[in-house]
Amino acid sequence: MTAIPTIGVSSSAPASHVLGRKLDNIPFSAYHLAIIAVLGFIGFVEGYDLSVTGSLLVLAKHPLHLTETDIRFVAVASTLMACVGGFIASAMSDHWSRKLVMQIGVIATTFFTLLIPLVQSAEQLIIVRLMTGLGGGFAVSAAFPIAAELMPARHRRTYGAFYEMSLAASFTLVLFVSFVLAGNPNAFRLMALPGGLAIFIAPALIHLIIPESPRWHLRRGRVEAAVDAVNLIIARSGSRTQPLLVEALGSRIETARHELPRYWALFSRGQLRWTVVGILSGLCAAIAAFLIHVLLPKALVDQGAAVSLSFGLATIVYAASIPGKAFTGFLMEIIGRRWTIFYALAGSLPGLVLMLMAHRAGAHAAIVMMAGGLITGFTVLSAFTATRVYLSEQFPTALRGRGHIFGESTGRLFAGVLAPFLMAPHTGSPTIFFGTILVVVSIGAFIPLLFGRETVGQLEAFTEAVPEPA
Repeated sequence: MTAIPTIGVSSSAPASHVLGRKLDNIPFSAYHLAIIAVLGFIGFVEGYDLSVTGSLLVLAKHPLHLTETDIRFVAVASTLMACVGGFIASAMSDHWSRKLVMQIGVIATTFFTLLIPLVQSAEQLIIVRLMTGLGGGFAVSAAFPIAAELMPARHRRTYGAFYEMSLAASFTLVLFVSFVLAGNPNAFRLMALPGGLAIFIAPALIHLIIPESPRWHLRRGRVEAAVDAVNLIIARSGSRTQPLLVEALGSRIETARHELPRYWALFSRGQLRWTVVGILSGLCAAIAAFLIHVLLPKALVDQGAAVSLSFGLATIVYAASIPGKAFTGFLMEIIGRRWTIFYALAGSLPGLVLMLMAHRAGAHAAIVMMAGGLITGFTVLSAFTATRVYLSEQFPTALRGRGHIFGESTGRLFAGVLAPFLMAPHTGSPTIFFGTILVVVSIGAFIPLLFGRETVGQLEAFTEAVPEPA
C-alpha cells in the first residue's frame, strides 16, 4: 500500500510536524482505549502505594509506637524521596526510553509496598516508605509524557480524565479500606497488600500494551524506528488510515541523531516562562491536595472527630473527585486548559470556607464538613486532569520527559514535603489548616490566566519552535 503524506502539511514542513500530525489524525480506537486503561491502571496502583501515608499516620501509630517526630517523618518520607526519584528520573528521561523509566518506578513502588506487612518498628516503616517514594518518583510522572506523545491531540483530555479518575479511585479505596480496618491492630499491614501484589501484573501490562513514543524515536534520530512505531499504532488501531513511509516525512527530515539540549534549556530564554507557569499552575492545587490527603484524617481527629468518622469524611472528599475529574476533562476542551484550571481552583473556595467554619456549626459540624468536602473534592482535587496535561504541553519533545518530571518533582517538593511537614503541628487549628489551603488556592487560580498560554492543539505547533541553546 502506498502511503499518502498527511493532508495539510507542506513538503517543506519539518519531519517532527509531519509525524505529529499523522499521530493526531489516527482515528481513535480500541487500542487507544487499551493504552488509556493500562496507564490508568498504573496510576491506580501508584496512587494506592503512595497514598497510604495518611492512613499509616493513624493506623500504625499505636502498633508501632510512633512518636510525634516519627509521624512527621512518615508524613513526608515517601513524598520526599518521590521528589529525589523524580529529579533523578528527570535527568535520565529523554535519554532513556519513556517505558523504561516507568517500568523502573512501577517495580520499585510495588515491591517496597509489599514489604510493609513485614515492618516491626517506626524506623523500618520510614525506610520502606523512603524507598517506595524513590521508585514513585520514576513512575508517577512518566505516564503524562507518554500519553501526551501517543494520544491524538483532541483525546488527551480523555486520557487525563481517566488517569486522574484512577488516581482518585485509588485514594478513595485507601481511605475506605482504612475505614473498614480501623479496629484491626494489623490494619496498616493488611491495607498494603492490594498495592504490593500488583507487582505481578503492572510491569507485564506496560511491556505488552504501551508502545514507545514515535516522537521520542524521531528526536533521537531513529527515523525508521519512529515510522515503524507510528505504523504499529495504525495497525493496532484497525488500519483505518494510510501507513506512514519515511518519504512522507519530507525533504527536511533529520536523519542524524539530534544532540539533546542541555538540562538547563528548561530555563533558557523562550522556555523559562512556560516552565515556571506549568509548575505553578499545578503547585497550588497540589498543596491543597497533599494537605487534604495526607493530613485531613489527622486534622479531623485532632479537632475532635472519631477515627472512623475522619476516614469516612476523607473517603467522601475523594469520592467526589472521581466525577469531578471527568467533568474537568470534559471542560478543558471546551473552555481551554487555563480557564478550566481557574474554575477548579476558584470553584473550591466555597467548599474550603465551609470546612473552615464547620467547627462552629455545633451538632451540624459533620454535615457542614461533608458539604464542604464534596465541593472541594469536585473542584480543586479534580484540577489535575487539566494541570498535568497543561504541564506536559509546555515543553518540546526534546525536553518533555525531563521538563514534565522536573515540574512535578519540584511541585511535589513544596506541596508534598514542605507543606505537610510545616502544617503537621497545626492540624488541630481549623483556622490555620483550612485557612492556609484557602489562601494558596486563591492565588493559584489566577496564575495560568495572567501568565500562561492556551495549548490546545498539535504539540509541535507551539513547542518545537522554542529556541534551543547552541
